[in-house]
Amino acid sequence: IAIFSIFPFLDIIHIHNYGITFGLFSGIPPPWLIAFISAILIIIVFWMFRISNPLEKWGFLFIITGAVSNLGDRIINDYVLDFIYMHYKDFYWPAFNFADIYITIGVLIIIYVNFMIFRKKND
Repeated sequence: IAIFSIFPFLDIIHIHNYGITFGLFSGIPPPWLIAFISAILIIIVFWMFRISNPLEKWGFLFIITGAVSNLGDRIINDYVLDFIYMHYKDFYWPAFNFADIYITIGVLIIIYVNFMIFRKKND
């Protein structure tokens, strides 16, 4: 694994992720099954995109963008290339890529929108 340090807490590395986001379940399901499930989830999220409010659409757009990117990697390579590695002393976060960042931002936007809707209904 080649490591290039950007900051004391941030490295660029080269890791083949055979699991899902952040390397979870690596090696358990076969790559074709992960790709198939990803494609189904993209279709579901795209359908949800059509019925959501404007801010929520941005969240779904981030999720779709990240998911399509990871799906492309899986179809071409049977794995996703993760290259961002954050750590502090003995603590570390699993390696990830920009697609994972997009998916995470999308989920946070959707959580925020739904929290605001819930709050508005209860006021």
